[in-house]
Formats: sequence, structure tokens, C-alpha cells
Amino acid sequence: MSLSEFVDDLQRKVRYTFTRAEAASALDMSDAVLTKALQRLGEARRIHQVRRGFYVIVPLEHSKAGTIPTDWFIGDLMAFVGRPYYVGVLSAAATYGAAHQRPQEYQVVVPVTERLIETDRLRIRFFRNAFLESVSTNSLKTFTGTVPVSTAEHTALDLVRFMKWIGGLDAVLTVLSELGERIDADALVGAAEKERVVAYVQRLGWLLERAGWSSVTGPLAEWVADRRPGRVPLDAGARARTGERVPRWQVILNEIPEGEL
Repeated sequence: MSLSEFVDDLQRKVRYTFTRAEAASALDMSDAVLTKALQRLGEARRIHQVRRGFYVIVPLEHSKAGTIPTDWFIGDLMAFVGRPYYVGVLSAAATYGAAHQRPQEYQVVVPVTERLIETDRLRIRFFRNAFLESVSTNSLKTFTGTVPVSTAEHTALDLVRFMKWIGGLDAVLTVLSELGERIDADALVGAAEKERVVAYVQRLGWLLERAGWSSVTGPLAEWVADRRPGRVPLDAGARARTGERVPRWQVILNEIPEGEL
């Protein structure tokens, strides 16, 4: 069996990924011959190496892009890497119709640091949340199965948690203006209960109201008040540390964001 036949057989079984180890086990060829065969199929855009030793199969209808949608293979990739994960941040927001603009990269949350995956055809960024197991997810159906996606409420918290890497306060406010429609007030409190950094909850409460979603923040404001948190700057990364104080959230407005919508 040739590598091309091996790849065709996998696709007939609706499998769009394989590892080099799998190919080596299935094919009677030397390591050098397998390397050349992989290179040839890669140059023909029949396969795409996403990570060393991990390949996706590219069907004819996706040959121009040279790869397949990331949600088709992210589960297999994370199994290969050996990490629990969920689709999060802007990629999760996009599944709820709240990306504003299509994210230029696929964003995944993992419990430990993982390096960026970037090829000439795709980009996958990993965000670290050591308490990943406390995040609630929904199952998103894809062409090849399902993937875990953070709930709208946990996605909102992650937008605040990782604001530095997704465009800052203005970007967060823009996405929340659309995501707020999918947020449930009680579920938001439930997400806050699982959040270990109350400052993220405080910032999120103010941002949701700034985005026009005061209708979902009442129970969250009560939850924050019960914890009597200290004051926190709205933008932890800004040089300015002073500004108007908002007693409802104990937030210091050291920056005033403006959304794009």
C-alpha cells in the first residue's frame, strides 16, 4: 500500500487526520521513503502537517485552502498532544455569533502553556487557564464529531481574562455587545462562582453594562457585593491607575473603552 492509498482509505472512513507513527505502522517502507512520500503529498496539498508528526487530510474541495476547518481536527490534535482543552475566547464567541469579525486564528484554552501553531495555511493560539476543569462547556457539532466550547458566560469571563492578547478593552467591549444576547443572568452567577479571580468578574460586570446588557447583571452585582472585594482598575495593563470609582463593581475607570459597534 502506498501513502496515497493509505490517505484515501482514511478519508473513505471519514477520518481526516493521521500521525506519522500510524503511517509508518501501516506501510511497508523505510523512514526515508516515508519522509519523501509525506513531502510529495504535502507539496500536492493532499495533506498538511499541522504539528511535527501530525497531519490532516485535505479533500479536493479544500485543496485551494490547503487545509481543512480547524474544528474538524482539533479534537484529534489535542489527543495527539495529550491535553484537555476547550475552544474558547474569540473562537468560542464566534460560535455564538459574537465575533464581530472572523477571528484570524483558532483559539483554544488548555491547562498548561502550549506554543503557537502557525503554518502558511493556519494559526492556532493556545491560552493557559490552570483551572480549566472548572469551566462549563457546550458540545459543538462539527463535520467530524463534536468539540467542547466554553459557554457564553465562561466565554465572557475569558474575554476579560485574556483581553491583553485579543485587542484590549475595546475589543472585549465590542464582542460583549453581541455576546450579551446569549448570556443568562443566573448562569453568569454560576460561572462567577467557579471563577477564582473575583477581579475578572468585577470588570466583566461593568463591561456588560457598558455594552448595554444591564438586564443580565443584577444577580451578578449582588454576588460581587456579598464578597466585598477590593477596588480594581478596569484595565490592569494600563499605566494610569486612577480614575472614577464605580461602587457597584468596585472598579476604577483608569481607561474608558469604546466598542466598534
